Amino acid sequence: MVQLQSFTASRLAIVAGKGGVGKTTVTAALARAAAEQGLRVLVIEMDGRPGLAELIGGERAVSPLGYDEQVLLEGCGPDSTGRVSARSLSAAAALVEYLDEHGMRRISRRLVSSGVVDVVSTAAPGLPDLLVLGKIKQLERSGTADLMIVDGPAAGHAITFLMAAAGLSEAVSSGPIHTQANDVLSMLRDPARCQVVLVTIPEETPINETIETAFALEDRVGVQLGPVVVNGFDSAGLAVPDPSTIDPTMLDSEPRINTLGVREALMSAARFRRGRAADQAVQVERLASALPLPQVHLPALFDAAIDHSHVAELAHALTATGERA
Repeated sequence: MVQLQSFTASRLAIVAGKGGVGKTTVTAALARAAAEQGLRVLVIEMDGRPGLAELIGGERAVSPLGYDEQVLLEGCGPDSTGRVSARSLSAAAALVEYLDEHGMRRISRRLVSSGVVDVVSTAAPGLPDLLVLGKIKQLERSGTADLMIVDGPAAGHAITFLMAAAGLSEAVSSGPIHTQANDVLSMLRDPARCQVVLVTIPEETPINETIETAFALEDRVGVQLGPVVVNGFDSAGLAVPDPSTIDPTMLDSEPRINTLGVREALMSAARFRRGRAADQAVQVERLASALPLPQVHLPALFDAAIDHSHVAELAHALTATGERA
């Protein structure tokens, strides 16, 4: 069985997945689950997406997240030692901090405000990603958190993001960039320090992209892959009774079901849900066949919007249910 310890075996977990699969929600749930086990968790978001802070901290969260760390949840776990804090990282902010630390405070913000990061991105592809990875490496080395979780880029960018260090290590033969790239590579390729958690949903295209991303990360980056999280899996739909096997006379005693076409609507809904759940099960089996990694299944939540109460439910699922060897 897949246990929470599989996600916390490395000090850094980078969560990646195709856009729209619930990657940020899974990041929040994983952070909360770890905090409820008494761990100090630091969550890092990269793309400035709104909502992550509220998913973890609810109304107490200040959004959007800033470069400075914000405590979102505390007093968790058996001894009340678990907590979740979060911060946002960007290449520009990391560059400002780097220049400040190297005695160039007077020019750092002027360089960033003038768009130098965009210029550098064109001249040296991968350098902005290395700036962010370098800061993540610094935080990981500091030991102030038991677990760091990065709400990473979408699956396509995840490959280029994680390959930035290898590319710059080869392209730059010496100097601080070469050193930083090698240090980041050492972190990425050490299973005790880093793993990538891929998130998908049980549909054909996201499953295909997950499989492709997994092999690319292993072959081209050399990073450890953790369990695959299959989000929104309606396993309960498989248990919905088949309408064709139900004796219609059993429903005669329910007058509410026999009015205004309610019976037909319920039958149609049951057939749809059973069919969709069966299709999802096929995709999950295909993923298992193509990608020999443990899977964790998170239940489908039939709500228009996801908030911190749903995240608490998913955090419980990460530790109690939805597991697959």
